[in-house]
Amino acid sequence: MNNYARAFQEEIASLPRRPRLLFHACCGVCCVYPLLLLDQYFEVTVFYANSNIYPLEEYDHRLAELERYLRMIIDHDISLIVPPRRSPSFLSKLAPYGDEKEGGRRCELCYGMRLEEAFAYAKEEGYDYCSTVMSISNRKDARILNELGAELSAAYGVRYLPADFKKNGGAALNEKLNRLVGLYHQTYCGCPFSMYNGVPGTPGAVKS
Repeated sequence: MNNYARAFQEEIASLPRRPRLLFHACCGVCCVYPLLLLDQYFEVTVFYANSNIYPLEEYDHRLAELERYLRMIIDHDISLIVPPRRSPSFLSKLAPYGDEKEGGRRCELCYGMRLEEAFAYAKEEGYDYCSTVMSISNRKDARILNELGAELSAAYGVRYLPADFKKNGGAALNEKLNRLVGLYHQTYCGCPFSMYNGVPGTPGAVKS
């Protein structure tokens, strides 16, 4: 099994300078610990590319909480990019897999589309690295995320920063810091299918 937490440490140990990192983020609550960690080594720009998040009110709420957290850490020079939300076309691509449980093909497709949007922007704007916060979640498969990142890195010519932010106590630290800052904690991953845990019409939202 690949150790992405170790790969992260090896990568940052080899950094010759403070490179520019485009960091895909899905919400504020997932970012508390990862951003504080990454800001030690990179010039970080947060990229809120999440056309999966439904409904619009939820999308806006998560964005507002992310912005609120960035204002809290004002001593850290972290900027935010919000690309256009393209929910109907994005969700139409997930719909054939709507009946799957969370973590299946639908989720892998969703990760890939959001990461590809980030890599395309990173290439266009000349970023050195691209990565995602999603591995902080116990419901996200770090292997899938890192394999997608490696594939997109080869396709776009932008280095991918491997990571598994939940490892080495990262998930516990993120939860502890969140209790201090009090950010909104969503009860489902984001898409309308995840609102029902992959069983349309059946209540049963789960934490992302």
